[in-house]
Amino acid sequence: MPDTMERLAGATSLEEVQRVVRTKARSSLVAHGATLVLLDGDLCYYADEDSMSPLWKGQRFPAVNCISGWAMLNRQSVAIKDIRFDSRIPQEAYRPTFVRSLLMAPILRPEPIGAIGCYWAVPHAATPAEIETLESLALAAGEALDRFPEGLPARGFIS
Repeated sequence: MPDTMERLAGATSLEEVQRVVRTKARSSLVAHGATLVLLDGDLCYYADEDSMSPLWKGQRFPAVNCISGWAMLNRQSVAIKDIRFDSRIPQEAYRPTFVRSLLMAPILRPEPIGAIGCYWAVPHAATPAEIETLESLALAAGEALDRFPEGLPARGFIS
């Protein structure tokens, strides 16, 4: 992933950071979809995605009601093998999608500013290597996002 770190370090726009993050997350984890979520006050803003079918790009959800918000609030990655059996998942938002499993890693700077999610269309147990890869990408993404504060939504998080 050194090439990805270099691409993020050299990114000249927020859009370029988003593009690198979404495509690298999906390809590195051989996922069916990936998303970059940014914290917007007490909302999770699904800023960008690379997915086999549309998910939530451009939408906002209360952070307390979505798994990306859970990852940020708890300051830890979360892997869910089958979303249909996890109470943290808002089933009504996921039901119309292909998503059956996910891995979500928070972006912390040092406070939460976002999360990166990867999704699979089948039950998938994220491996320690996949978790480490996504967490490394989240760390690099946070450093890159910090260079474009004017393009980020309002920071702040309800606790």
